[in-house]
Amino acid sequence: MKPTLSKTPLLAFNTKGIYCEVAGVYLDPWKPVDKAIISHGHADHSRWGHKEYITHHTNVPIIKHRLGDINVTGKKYGEIFTINNVKFSLHPAGHIIGSSQIRVEHKGEVWVFTGDYKIENDGVSTPYEPVKCHTFITECTFGLPAFKWIPQEEVFADINSWWSTNKDEGKTSILFGYSLGKAQRLLKYLDPDIGKIYTHGAIENMTNVLRPMVDFPDTKLITRDTKKQELLGNIVLAPPSSHGSSWIRKMVPYVTASASGWMTFRGARRRRAIDKGFVLSDHCDWQGLLQAIKTTGAEKIISTHGYTDIFSRYLREQGYDARTENTQYEGEPSEIESSKESEVVE
Repeated sequence: MKPTLSKTPLLAFNTKGIYCEVAGVYLDPWKPVDKAIISHGHADHSRWGHKEYITHHTNVPIIKHRLGDINVTGKKYGEIFTINNVKFSLHPAGHIIGSSQIRVEHKGEVWVFTGDYKIENDGVSTPYEPVKCHTFITECTFGLPAFKWIPQEEVFADINSWWSTNKDEGKTSILFGYSLGKAQRLLKYLDPDIGKIYTHGAIENMTNVLRPMVDFPDTKLITRDTKKQELLGNIVLAPPSSHGSSWIRKMVPYVTASASGWMTFRGARRRRAIDKGFVLSDHCDWQGLLQAIKTTGAEKIISTHGYTDIFSRYLREQGYDARTENTQYEGEPSEIESSKESEVVE
């Protein structure tokens, strides 16, 4: 039996974020608010300045590391907490460690806000969990049929083979990945039998926050005292923002690679002056998005960031009540990271 839907949307988009007026709560707001429920730790979704934060308990140390001394409460997956008679709960999004979908229920009506998500189990974050709802708010960062991921096992085999070849040629391998999420996913599957794994300071610091939750290979921080001879044949994990910096130039001879969904397009690698591209994303591909939507049973779909117009038009052709909303979420940006994540240790 369908609920009697209110004329006033359960969740509304305004200049501060996604607002639940009945509860007086925002979801991933981009401007300071009194109470915010946060889907995950990336800078575009968890911003500084809110009076109260609610998030998954594994995301608490992440956002404290990024935002400092904040008033934050951690919740378990599936734990229901009620605010002004509105039921909220967090469910695995599979995007990065601590990432959540936010379920909102009031008078039988259910909305789900995904934040960012992927349905492939990466072996690092808690796997994505489909959540039944009436309205589904989804990203569509890679909402084009051209985006089709291959299994991550094949990607990591290629990465380790690339590293091994570079080692045989006496070169340092520099692999770019975002400091929170992508870097740890890469680290988890690098083969330490090939050589040592060195890290940029931003990645080392974030990885140390996450080590109590995940069994990662050993890493070695690059410092001012690190000699380039030490790096030859080994691999360096670095944030994209360090590409072209003096920090990188000291590592000659080296070979660079980037792990990103944007590596689907050959031009992306060329524009960024990257030697090698590995297609690996912490977001859904085209089929992943469609599969996720189907499993929710939702009739109303709201696309928030990515190829929103194209994706929503396709969904309408398939019979969904689909529309778009403007937000300040970035999806998988090419070079954007927070200033704290982008610090270069010379």
